[in-house]
Amino acid sequence: MNPIASSATVLLTVALTSSALADNTFQEALSATKGSASFRYRLEQVDQDGIGKDAVASTLKTTLGISTGAYKGLKFVAELDNVLYIGDDKFNNTRNRETRYPVIADPDGTDFNQVYFDYSGDNLSLRLGRQRINLDNQRFVGGVGWRQNEQTYDGITFKSTAIANSTFQYSFIDNVSRIFGPETGTPARNIGSKHHLLNYKYSSKDSGHITAYGYFLDFEDAAALSNRTIGLRYQHKLAISEDWSLPFVIEYADQQDYADNPVGYSANYLHLEANLSGPGIGFTLGTEILEGSKTGGFITPLATLHKFQGWNDKFLNTPAAGIEDLYAGFTAKVFSSNLVFRYHDFSAENSGKDYGRELDLSLAHKFSDRLNGLLKFSRYQEHGFATDTTKLWVMVSLKV
Repeated sequence: MNPIASSATVLLTVALTSSALADNTFQEALSATKGSASFRYRLEQVDQDGIGKDAVASTLKTTLGISTGAYKGLKFVAELDNVLYIGDDKFNNTRNRETRYPVIADPDGTDFNQVYFDYSGDNLSLRLGRQRINLDNQRFVGGVGWRQNEQTYDGITFKSTAIANSTFQYSFIDNVSRIFGPETGTPARNIGSKHHLLNYKYSSKDSGHITAYGYFLDFEDAAALSNRTIGLRYQHKLAISEDWSLPFVIEYADQQDYADNPVGYSANYLHLEANLSGPGIGFTLGTEILEGSKTGGFITPLATLHKFQGWNDKFLNTPAAGIEDLYAGFTAKVFSSNLVFRYHDFSAENSGKDYGRELDLSLAHKFSDRLNGLLKFSRYQEHGFATDTTKLWVMVSLKV
């Protein structure tokens, strides 16, 4: 395990041992220790033009966790993940060399997803170790929670709410534990780094939410990904009537090369979205633009990319010409289930050249507080970029 994650474990052991000798309330903290378990089964099928065989992945993710009670603001959390194949691995998991199938990036194996030491005091908290970090809508920093092996971060996070209606968060990250583990291979399971993540959010019921951020990413093992991104995000909800509202998002960011990136570049990001929401139904219209340039386009290497630019994941890497995603969709309640429909029109940012179209559809149902089901479909049709691809998912999640 990374040195920061290891030091968290050592620090906890020392602290709790000395505390046990000093104060019997330590026993109360131990008695408040809780375990958790969750299971997520998913059947994923991919039909991709240009690859001879369809991919089918039947995977079960098991997550076991433990969290101690707090002693003088101090606690410990550990979370172990296992990904198990049910049946044959008839897909390219990035490790099994099954290149005759399309990629489904869910390698099997067991690994620590989170191991951290937490301290909470008045208006502040401190977290040391391997941890989940999801900032804002996860467009720039996220956990890639859709994949069976989540992306987590080894480092230290400081959070303060000392200023009224505000939250400030700073993280230093020295390793990214990616979705491709736990086995070594290509793409790499870990990327050593020296990342500085700063995020400040001001929230007001009347004026909305304003977030200012600066992400300084220094990838020691992948210098071409190193960048610094500075941006501003504004969210608000306008009341139209008693039942209807208009939530909207405006976001802009500037990005440049950083640290040891061998290529100098500068690119911008723009996101505009409006939603019309009423009883049991909602309509969405938006555009997301990642600028391209001759030397490099706008990139988001730590993002939860599956949430953006379509569920087919055709644009995990920004094309050199950039990308403009014009999308529309709606959500609705259908027999106690949540229906989501979205349509994407993709084109090159700097030339307007057509890339393709995508249709995404999902139906989610909550059977109980612990049991959820999901049916999800995506169809990408190329018009000059990538290949026609159809994906289907059936998923069941259980928490115990």
